Amino acid sequence: MRFIKIGAMVAALSGLSPLAHAANPETESAQRVPETLGYVEWMVIQDTSLRLKARLDTGAKTSSLHAVNIEAFEKDGEEWVNFQIPLGDHEDQPTEGELDHEDVILEFERPVERTVLIKRKGAPSQKRYVVVMDFCIAGTTHTTQFSLTDRSKFSYPALLGRRFMSDDNILIDSADGFLAERECEYMTLEELAKRHAANVVEAVDPD
Repeated sequence: MRFIKIGAMVAALSGLSPLAHAANPETESAQRVPETLGYVEWMVIQDTSLRLKARLDTGAKTSSLHAVNIEAFEKDGEEWVNFQIPLGDHEDQPTEGELDHEDVILEFERPVERTVLIKRKGAPSQKRYVVVMDFCIAGTTHTTQFSLTDRSKFSYPALLGRRFMSDDNILIDSADGFLAERECEYMTLEELAKRHAANVVEAVDPD
């Protein structure tokens, strides 16, 4: 099994909100032509070329991303979080047949944007870390907040909520999926592993 560590190049942005660069985000959002997407679309995490199915859900405010082994740590006096995305949990990355999805686990580090407490019926409340990540959907790059949680039992490893939709003027067709007219660039499983080979922190023979 290969563990691939994705270096975080976002330290300089850790204190900024996703739309801090915009002089007037509300005006820009109002002027942007609405784009209609399906209830499920492909998304690509920008700094990894990792492709995932994302469910677009107007019932959720904050987006959510599948993650396991989530651990907080301190870096330069700030709170960061380390987490892994096992590609075998959903197997959305195209493959050339040389590797199994279960053989590759991506490891990420991100500054913590905030934490949220999720109340669950019949179960203890759950603390979740929220991080800011860049991703591509329908050929366009976006930035939004993702809460990190184990979504291995769900059909979709990512969920995109209302904060993303309202910030980027997205409309949802609840009757159909994969309506995006443009695609985002991504890599095959083998290309992704080769690209990050220099950052492999542990390799175990699957046999």
